Amino acid sequence: MKKNYILLAAALLIEAVGCVNDKGVVDFGTDVASIEFDAAGGVKKVRIASDDEWTASVGMNENGEPNPWITISPANGRGSVECDFQIDSALTTEPRSAVVLITNVATNKSKRVTIRQKGYDYAVSLDRTDVKIKKFAEYGKRYFDVTVKTNFPFEVEIPQSAQHWIERESPTKLGDAYQLRLNRGVRPREVKVRFAWKINNSANLRLADIKFVPKEDITVASAQSLSVEQEAAEPIIPDTRAGDSLALLNIVNTMQCWTVWDSSTTMDTWNGVTLWEERMEGCTPEKVGRVKRVEVFLFNSYEGLPYEVRYLTAAEEIYIFSNENSMLKSINLGEHILELQQLKRLTVGAFGISELPENFKFENLEYLDLGSNNFQKVPDVINKENLPKLRALVLNAQQRHAISDLSNTTRDLSTVGGLIDDEKFPERLLKWGLDTLVLSVNYLHGELPSFEDDPEVPKWTKEDIDAANAIVADSLPQALIGTPKVMPHTKTFRINHNRLSGEVPRWLLMHPALDWWIPFSLVFPQEGRDADGVKAGFTNAPASLVDYYKNWYPNKKLANSIEEEIPEEESGVINR
Repeated sequence: MKKNYILLAAALLIEAVGCVNDKGVVDFGTDVASIEFDAAGGVKKVRIASDDEWTASVGMNENGEPNPWITISPANGRGSVECDFQIDSALTTEPRSAVVLITNVATNKSKRVTIRQKGYDYAVSLDRTDVKIKKFAEYGKRYFDVTVKTNFPFEVEIPQSAQHWIERESPTKLGDAYQLRLNRGVRPREVKVRFAWKINNSANLRLADIKFVPKEDITVASAQSLSVEQEAAEPIIPDTRAGDSLALLNIVNTMQCWTVWDSSTTMDTWNGVTLWEERMEGCTPEKVGRVKRVEVFLFNSYEGLPYEVRYLTAAEEIYIFSNENSMLKSINLGEHILELQQLKRLTVGAFGISELPENFKFENLEYLDLGSNNFQKVPDVINKENLPKLRALVLNAQQRHAISDLSNTTRDLSTVGGLIDDEKFPERLLKWGLDTLVLSVNYLHGELPSFEDDPEVPKWTKEDIDAANAIVADSLPQALIGTPKVMPHTKTFRINHNRLSGEVPRWLLMHPALDWWIPFSLVFPQEGRDADGVKAGFTNAPASLVDYYKNWYPNKKLANSIEEEIPEEESGVINR
């Protein structure tokens, strides 16, 4: 039975390829007259029957040109042979065809095999069509890649409702793998597309259906879209103790703090966290047990203050300090902190801030410390209108790099911080009437304003002197009359170690509080040279208060002028 099947198969093969005639000669021919290929090309086998030598040749196209996309192997031989017809992938969207001529050398008879190949359709396919992402990941890890296979230039179309939390990263910044190179006509090529996403702070699931649309007016036969789903955050209940607790845990997690609080313990045991108690001034029943003050320090953040900070609606003071490599960073403080209009004291120091939000306003803030950041100039939004109750401003140590001679440095001065972009001393800060103004260790340059002819600055009058002396006998000298009345109530003023030059103006030399400002450590000392090469230092700075100050204030008991070692945090110098 098995033998019969073998004989039958052999007979059918002979019939398909050619028949042996009565003289025992194989009829010349092929087992197919035409072959169909798809756009990707490939290899198909063709059986040639012959007793003689034969050759295979590819005919010219309609323009009389060769068809190099077809290869026959072997292209000649003797007797019956099985040949490989190898077809390259298509280069266009149009179909193409050619004829392969099989010729019997002895008889010159020929057989034609027609090759037809489809063109490529315009299409997009993805290595994955569904992506699920977490609500949170560390900075630098909030992205995913998708491999796109396509044969046309495309744009990534992200729905408007999702554009605030997901975006395509620029391929020019990511390298060759993210550059689409269609250097083989319309043969599909693979390219990576990277999507960056933001933390989901809301209790709602985020969804986005991303499409890949052609830049040109073409008809796309098939296109896959990308479905992205981001998990929801655990809901934070506003204005509650539990909400404060969850907000703090999320904040230290987002900022990658070196140490975090133990969530299994109560907030009143957490270091750096002070809760409201009934006995505290300003406490109300709804505040009891909530966060009054919090300290966050030693972290590695590349972004502004986290979203969750807005939930600390009972806090009076927030202290954030010491970001890793802060001098190398350029961070916008962000708008979330602006939700806390009840704040009275805010410190964000050594964070890497170089910019404040345009709507930077606080109704009740009394103390603002932005020391050891990277401002190129005093932000315009720091003014009396935006901060009507502010009494203390600290903007010391804004230098990214310590440069003694600004006129002889290889560093780009537009990146060194230190308030160097202020063309002159920020006069509005002197006119503000703050209790505390600290601008030490910066690159402020030029001369201090004299205010002698400034109509906005009043002068000391006889009435001022008499009123003061009526309270404390001979506390103010008559010589002060006519001097600009600058910062009359300021208790702390520090401008040491800038690049200031010129004369010390009269308002400063004769200021009633000068002896309390520790001037020979925290006011007069300057250092280095400014960007124009001018040597820093005041030309008329006195050697000691006794030399001149006692002449104006003969009955005043001067503050201790023996300048003992000043604590680092008071001198305005903070190691970074």
